[in-house]
Amino acid sequence: MKRLKFFIGAAALAAVALTASPEAFAQEDGNRDENGKIVRGPYETNRFGDNWFVSAGGGVDLFMNKGYKTKVGLDLDANVGKWFTPSVGMRIGYSGVNANCWADTPSELGRTLDTDKDLYQQKFGYMYIHGDFLWNSSNAIGGYKETRFWSVIPYAHAGFFRTYGLDGVDFSNNELAMGIGTLHSLRLTERLAMTIDMKTTFVNGRVHDADGVAMLSSVTMGLAVNLGWPGFLRTSTVLTAVETATAGEIAALEAAAVALEGSNVGLAKDNAQLQKQNTNLTKQMTTLQKEEVVLEAAADLSGYSPATVYFNIGKTVLAPDEMQHLDYIAKHILAKVNEQGKVYITVMGSADSNTGGQKRNQTLSAARGKYIADMLTGKYGIPADRLVVKSEVVKATADPQLDRAVVFTF
Repeated sequence: MKRLKFFIGAAALAAVALTASPEAFAQEDGNRDENGKIVRGPYETNRFGDNWFVSAGGGVDLFMNKGYKTKVGLDLDANVGKWFTPSVGMRIGYSGVNANCWADTPSELGRTLDTDKDLYQQKFGYMYIHGDFLWNSSNAIGGYKETRFWSVIPYAHAGFFRTYGLDGVDFSNNELAMGIGTLHSLRLTERLAMTIDMKTTFVNGRVHDADGVAMLSSVTMGLAVNLGWPGFLRTSTVLTAVETATAGEIAALEAAAVALEGSNVGLAKDNAQLQKQNTNLTKQMTTLQKEEVVLEAAADLSGYSPATVYFNIGKTVLAPDEMQHLDYIAKHILAKVNEQGKVYITVMGSADSNTGGQKRNQTLSAARGKYIADMLTGKYGIPADRLVVKSEVVKATADPQLDRAVVFTF
């Protein structure tokens, strides 16, 4: 018994000493820069499925409380966890099997007297469901190194502690518990490591029908398996250059950034001017295309122009036969003109100079042009904005009747 206590105490002291001594890790050739300086990050955030692990182990435990003598019990551990950075992780776990101690007086957990020791042995089962906060001091102090053989990982834990009677003893108790521990991880392969887990748990003495605060110390040995991608990537390439730059280099970089910003402003102005010019050119091209369509349409209609209707002397309305003539022109010629888009129709009213005075003839020519224009808009549906109405008194020809007319051109 004394040898076992000595072994556990020595292992615990060694773990504490290693955890508290940065030199123990600095001697290992971890991540160093070209000057031999240890580099400790930063690191890229890992994906959800990366850096998981599961572990299991078995060993012994010692249950202690004031007024009781210790006795070795059996302990099994099972854990699942994840590393968020090379130094920080969490896990949830199960610990338990049984615990033992010697008491001076009988209790529900121990009523049989051991005559050799003159003590009552308490033996009970327990299980401890706990969550652990892990700190990999080897990576934190010595810098992350994927191939490091020995990592020392102190942790704090808390959870639900349950005890129960064995061999037909009717007893159970539930308490909250917490404590500290040190996990030693020995790398075997990229996926596999051997673990030595030393843990101390503090819990209310009611868990074994006693007063005070009880302490359960355990040492287990087992294996851990890494799941997902097990490594970490450093993001120091750019950051280190900025962090180690001199004041002069930083000032030069800032000046270059200002110059680039000024260049960008100038380029933005040039780009805006070019866009404006491009918009204007597009508008001009659109206008030219429309004019080209109009010219093509006018060329297609050249065979129909001019068209003419004739008036009787002194009249501003058409005779029935000329009304039929106008109807044909409007439906078969002017309708085609109207379909061509913006092709303007000139309505020219005229009167001959041999009949009547100048003023009378001017009135007749204007009235004839307006009459025809009204007919075209009102009866035949040609838009008024497509008509250009003019009037004139023409010089007499050999046949004055031909001068009393309205002529359509387009």
